[in-house]
Amino acid sequence: MNAVNPAPEQLKKVLADTPKDQPVVMLNLLRFRDKADYADESGDRSGREAYQLYMREAAACVSAVGAEVIWSGRSVGSLIAPPDESWDQVLLVRYPSIDAFMAMIESAEYKGVVKHRTAALSDSRLVANLEGQR
Repeated sequence: MNAVNPAPEQLKKVLADTPKDQPVVMLNLLRFRDKADYADESGDRSGREAYQLYMREAAACVSAVGAEVIWSGRSVGSLIAPPDESWDQVLLVRYPSIDAFMAMIESAEYKGVVKHRTAALSDSRLVANLEGQR
């Protein structure tokens, strides 16, 4: 099952289960479309190009909540995964808290740029992680 945007019930559960006073690192696993699929415009760019545009435009939103991209790179293959599972890019973003993440995705500025992410991706995973937790 392909997933691009968070389901409201999943988001609610992660919010309830995540301590509010600790940094959260979001693991992004990304698979790009060959051609970006915009619902409201006919942009002629690849999925990777649309995601690069999203990253440039979302950078201010990320910074505004005190978050930062701590690692980004191209995926070369999975050693332990279902045989048909592959990702084009992996991204780690550290937020000061889960509330900071929520403030970002609920901001008007972010809502204005997330269309590029949606158009860019054919599939993705977004996993919330706490540092140093067992």
